[in-house]
Amino acid sequence: MELRQLEYFAAVCREMHFSRAAEQLCTTQSNLSQQIKFLENELGLPLFDRIGKRIALTEAGSILLEQSRHIFERVDYAKRAIADLKRMEGGRLDIGILPGDGDLLFDALLIDFHQAYPKLSISVTETMEVYEQVLSGARDLGVTTVPSKPDERMAVLPLFHEEFALAIRSDHPLAKSATMPFEQLRELKLVMFGPEHQMTKVIQSCCDAKGIAIDNPIVASTLSTLLSLVERGVGASILPRLLLDYMDHPHISAVQLLHPTPSQEICILYRTDKFMGQAAKLFIQELQAFLDRVKQHAARSLGS
Repeated sequence: MELRQLEYFAAVCREMHFSRAAEQLCTTQSNLSQQIKFLENELGLPLFDRIGKRIALTEAGSILLEQSRHIFERVDYAKRAIADLKRMEGGRLDIGILPGDGDLLFDALLIDFHQAYPKLSISVTETMEVYEQVLSGARDLGVTTVPSKPDERMAVLPLFHEEFALAIRSDHPLAKSATMPFEQLRELKLVMFGPEHQMTKVIQSCCDAKGIAIDNPIVASTLSTLLSLVERGVGASILPRLLLDYMDHPHISAVQLLHPTPSQEICILYRTDKFMGQAAKLFIQELQAFLDRVKQHAARSLGS
C-alpha cells in the first residue's frame, strides 16, 4: 500500500466522482481507477459500490478513509517538524484570543515579539470560540478561560488568575474606597460589553448568585470605548484588575469588589496531537514572561 494510492483514494472520497478526482489530481481517470483497483486487490474487498455513474463508500472504504486521515496527519506532522528544523524563526503562527484580551496580552507583546523574530508571521484573532477553533485545528494556540471538560487531545496550560474590579472616574466618591460590596453595583450606572462577551458572562453569573440585576447598562463593543465612557463620567465599568493596574490611568480608579470578587482562570490551549513548532514554544515562553512583567509593573503602580 503506497501513500500515493491513499491520496488518490481520499480524493475520490472527497469528490465521489472518479473523473473530477482525476482532474483534481492532474492524472488520467484510467490511472486513478487502476490505483484504486490495486488497493482493493491488496485489501481483498471493494472500497466503492459502483451503481451506474454513481459511487458510494463500502464499509471497508469507510474504515480505510478514517485511518487514512490519521496517516495524513502524521505525515503532515513529520513534514512540519522537519521544515521547522530548517527555519527556526520562519513560518506562521495563528492565535485565537477572547475579545478584549488583546489590549492587555498582545498589543505590546506582539511588537516586541515581531522585533525579536521578524521572519515569523503572526495572526491574532479575537473570537468567542477560541476552544472550538483550536480543537478543530483552525488555530495553533488559544488564550481563553479554562475549559471544564477539555478534549483528551487538548493541552491546558494555566496562565493566570484574572480578577475583575470596578473601574470608576477618579473624582467619584466611591473612588476613594479600596473595596465595595458586589451588590452595591445595582446603585451605579454601568457601561459594559454585550451579553455574549466572556467578561459579561462572569458578572452575570455573580449577579445571579446574589439575586440582583444590573439596571440597563450602556453596551459598548470595544475596551477603548468603555474606558472613554468611564473617564468622561458616563458610567462605571467592571474590567480586569490587572489591566487597570497596568494602565495606571490618571482619571480612572480601580475598586475591589467583594462578596463575591468576580474572577476567572485564563489558560493557553493547544492540540497535543499536532506538531508544535519552535515559534509556538517561543511565543508561549514570551507570553508567560510578559505577564510576569505586567504583574510586577502593576504591583509597583500600587506601591507594593
